[in-house]
Amino acid sequence: MTQSLNAMTVGDSGKIVGFASSGKAYRKRLLAMGLTPGTMFTVTRFAPLGDPVEIKIRGFSLSLRKNEAAVLIVEKL
Repeated sequence: MTQSLNAMTVGDSGKIVGFASSGKAYRKRLLAMGLTPGTMFTVTRFAPLGDPVEIKIRGFSLSLRKNEAAVLIVEKL
């Protein structure tokens, strides 16, 4: 089942499946940060107001704003 990264909770693991068609402005930037399809990650925390979200990916922690995270289509594992 695919969903947006925003729909996940702390401690969830997932795999990046692709990008939403509405996120063309962020796609290149996300790819440059290593968020490529097939990459595994874990949600480590959300800020108190939900923005940004921090994920652990490829051995480092990465913080994404809500609008950037909404572009990622993920599969929960």
